[in-house]
Amino acid sequence: MPNIRIYELAKMLKIENKELIEKLKELGIEVKSHMSGLKEEDAAVVMEVFGLKQNQNTIIAQEKTIEEQKTEQNKQEYQNNKKGKHKKEKNPKQDFSKAEEKQIAEEENTEEEDVAVKYINENPTVKELAEVLGKNASEIVKSLMKKGIMAAINQNIEFDMAVAIAEEFDIILEKEEEKDIMQEVFGQEEEDDERDLKERPPVVVVMGHVDHGKTSLLDSIRHSSVTSNEAGGITQHIGAYTVQIDGKPITFLDTPGHEAFTAMRMRGAQITDIAVLVVAADDGVMPQTIEAINHAKAAGVDIIVAINKMDKPSANPDRVKQELTEYGLLAEDWGGETICVPVSAVNKEGIDQLLEMITLVAEMKELKANPNKKARGAIVEAQLDKGRGSVATVLVQNGTLHVGDPIVAGSAYGKIRAMTDDKGRRVKKAGPSTPVEILGLSEVPTAGDTFYVAENEKQARQVAESVVAKNRENLIKDTPQKVSLDDLFTQIQSGNVKDLNVVVKADVQGSVEAVRQSLERLSNEEVRIRIIHGGVGTITESDVMLASASNAIIIGFNVRPEPAAKLFADEEKVDVRLYRVIYNAIEDITAAMKGMLDPVYEEKVLGHAEIRQLFKASGVGNIAGSYVLDGKFERNCQARITRDGIVIFEGELESLKRFKDDVKEVAAGYECGLVFKKFNDIKVGDFVEAFKMVEVPR
Repeated sequence: MPNIRIYELAKMLKIENKELIEKLKELGIEVKSHMSGLKEEDAAVVMEVFGLKQNQNTIIAQEKTIEEQKTEQNKQEYQNNKKGKHKKEKNPKQDFSKAEEKQIAEEENTEEEDVAVKYINENPTVKELAEVLGKNASEIVKSLMKKGIMAAINQNIEFDMAVAIAEEFDIILEKEEEKDIMQEVFGQEEEDDERDLKERPPVVVVMGHVDHGKTSLLDSIRHSSVTSNEAGGITQHIGAYTVQIDGKPITFLDTPGHEAFTAMRMRGAQITDIAVLVVAADDGVMPQTIEAINHAKAAGVDIIVAINKMDKPSANPDRVKQELTEYGLLAEDWGGETICVPVSAVNKEGIDQLLEMITLVAEMKELKANPNKKARGAIVEAQLDKGRGSVATVLVQNGTLHVGDPIVAGSAYGKIRAMTDDKGRRVKKAGPSTPVEILGLSEVPTAGDTFYVAENEKQARQVAESVVAKNRENLIKDTPQKVSLDDLFTQIQSGNVKDLNVVVKADVQGSVEAVRQSLERLSNEEVRIRIIHGGVGTITESDVMLASASNAIIIGFNVRPEPAAKLFADEEKVDVRLYRVIYNAIEDITAAMKGMLDPVYEEKVLGHAEIRQLFKASGVGNIAGSYVLDGKFERNCQARITRDGIVIFEGELESLKRFKDDVKEVAAGYECGLVFKKFNDIKVGDFVEAFKMVEVPR
């Protein structure tokens, strides 16, 4: 039985966990991670060895520093001598051959300047190429003529030809990457020098099912009461808070479910380092818990499980651990790697242990940032306050934000007039991983947008105006191409798709598992099918958001998408496939992987109606007195009836009436009578969707 864990021993020796693990490997003691246990005799040997070698290490480090200084000094002397030699050699009195002079000149040129690298779009005009190379257009035209190409100044030339021309002028030409306005103005985040990096606090997101105690747990940590201020005791917004643990700060994000977490990731604002998954000990793993696990895994963050409500008599932590194993989270005390901490937010039990585990995981991740530069970060939350104007909660990711800094975030810009921390105190600056509330923006920015500090307010305004001017359709067009079954084979052939991510939604859990297993069996050496989320019920905006962020397709089995989800899927270009028979789904994906999909009939939705009253007629059956909500209903169209998001009927519309008359169509805003072919099991409150099949050429 192990007597001491690695991280506990590292704490005693006052060294980093990684350093201790490396030392153990040198001594031939095999350990898996910082949570592994050491026998008492092994621990004693390590403590003795480490204590003896500590002074020796200091001497070696000093000797190494002296050696490095000598090397640097020698290098400097060599450079000075070389320059002096060249100066001598350039003396006209010295007698050198022309070949030697040429060689010396080439060496000097190589030392003085590197080969220039310039960037240009794919098919530039002669004029654009001349501007990039810093030459006259006539010189470019002459070079093209030598290669047998007659081109006017505004004529486009191929990229390969532009590269060949640039090489004549000792310039390397590369294709310009598509940049958004922000990156064009502020550039990509440059890698910082290791010496400039300082340790930063971890950013922790708290996730889990509704009413499992996420915010209550955070209250226990903050010794405050956020839940009392929330409508109905449920979190309606995102909060960002900082707490101090043994002098080390930790930043917590409290999210209302998983949607905001994914929305931020989808917009490229990966702002969290660790996810704390809160699961109620008396309730176990619930649908939102599963979604939270999938979202955290897709985001690639470390997961710590907090088993809450341990104070309840019905608490069963072992059942929670058992259920978590089904989703790839195996607790440490069961031989896995997932840290599980039993806690009680009400009695404040296990809180210290949870915080210690968070600090430990953060220490292993070695989180660092450069505080000595212009700040960049993410908008966590934003709102319009009547008295204060636009108020935004921001999380600084790199650099330091100061009061008075001109900033821009999407279409919002301004000069920071005031900053307050999570406790409402006025602050003048905020470093990396610090959440603050700022005032002074021109409008309310979008949560998840990246903010940048500009040179001045004028530049910030110009960038924001450029963002507003850019057409939304162009932004959608510039996003990476989404995977669809129609072009799956082409993307596999070009090597763009190695994993086909799929979100599965079905009417019952059994169907989800059946579809999951059937699809996963289709994986081959070219493409692997990964089910990133499986759930029961109608297809929601959250599912589309996850599919868009993970470049996945959605397969619906006996379910329909919500109208808002359908619009969102169209906007995000997410491929949503709906099936009634499991074999059709398998055949479609198999055919798509082989590039043999047949031409299909696409469903064109005509309109939606709600059944508000039932009439019985002899010889006809039940007539659905309905109100057309949107679109229109046509005679002889197909109809689909859904009840609580589940499809209960799909077939022909037998008759369409207005009062007692048969009509060709009924538009939105009017009432009508609907009779369905061979189907009478209708109820008030059911929704009817009218559609027809239209042939779509591939």
